[in-house]
Amino acid sequence: MRIAVPNKGRLHDPTIDLLERAGLHVVDGADRKLYASTVDPDVTILFVRAADIPEYVADGAADIGITGLDQKHESGVTNLTDLLDLGYGQCRLVLAAPEDGDIEEIYDLEGKTVATEFPNIARNYFAERDIDPDIVEVTGATELTPHVDMADAIIDITSTGTTLRVNRLAILDEVLNSSVRLFARDDVVDDAKVGQIKTALNSVLHAEGKRYLMMNVPRDQLDAIREALPGLGGPTVMDIAGGDAVAVHVVVDERDVFETITEVKQLGASGILVTEIERLVE
Repeated sequence: MRIAVPNKGRLHDPTIDLLERAGLHVVDGADRKLYASTVDPDVTILFVRAADIPEYVADGAADIGITGLDQKHESGVTNLTDLLDLGYGQCRLVLAAPEDGDIEEIYDLEGKTVATEFPNIARNYFAERDIDPDIVEVTGATELTPHVDMADAIIDITSTGTTLRVNRLAILDEVLNSSVRLFARDDVVDDAKVGQIKTALNSVLHAEGKRYLMMNVPRDQLDAIREALPGLGGPTVMDIAGGDAVAVHVVVDERDVFETITEVKQLGASGILVTEIERLVE
């Protein structure tokens, strides 16, 4: 099973970190940035340009891939299944034009020029709205093109909108919300190994923002403690040998830990321990 992942850029490090946290540790090849073995002898990592990953997976060079939804849409490949939103690399692809220009809405772009690094996404976006601008593909500094008379508007990626504001560009419309996804080729979606990898990655995502809470509780306060715990399902309760207390274990949201500890301590809980959770399989 071959996984294509970004070989560099802002998506590389968080992707490798996620794989490591999911247990797919890289055991060799990381320095070559071409391919690497993992602790699972059946799983190999391929290091590929983020924009090329959809093609690698669609063509069979890899079986699954991790890249942005924007890259999948731009590639135009149709035989990929979006298995999982991995929750990082969030950005928006927006249509923007100069603040003091003549373009005030998207329909003003009929017959005008739009510059973008995403020509396929741009063409599909305008075709769906029956607008026919001239799409000019650029490879960088897209936000400058309206100011050097190369384009009347742009379609570009933004995370915070700061670069657009600095360049006096106003957003006219949101073209696409993107984040990093786990994709699989349609013919391997039901493969057992693909399912294992999806489960492993998902377990890391489920564990984020969660804490494991353990405590000793007087047996006669168990019902009150249960009411106080905002856990995922009911708590696990275990007898403690030789005493009149029980051990209570529960998973709670990190934001609830402070208030929960305060409340259960008032109800007689002791020996309270809070630990991080690396993975949570549901």
